[in-house]
Amino acid sequence: MHANPIDTLGNKLGDAALTLLVRLYPDVRNATSAQLDAACAAMRAQAKPVVDELLDDARDAPAVAHLAFQTAALTLAHKGIRVLQAARK
Repeated sequence: MHANPIDTLGNKLGDAALTLLVRLYPDVRNATSAQLDAACAAMRAQAKPVVDELLDDARDAPAVAHLAFQTAALTLAHKGIRVLQAARK
């Protein structure tokens, strides 16, 4: 049985966003479980509009679909980073 393409895209985007979060914000290792949960919740809350924009961009300009994916992953990672930074203050 094959996975739904949108589920596959969502999983890949989530993995990319979490990878970027860890690479771009090394202080993530000092975050509590509650802070990490809050960062992930904020990223999930942002996911629908980010995926919608990614799909629109990929449809309108298929040649830059890879860049649209990277932008989407960075957008989600940035949201998580902002939540973690706010928790440190």
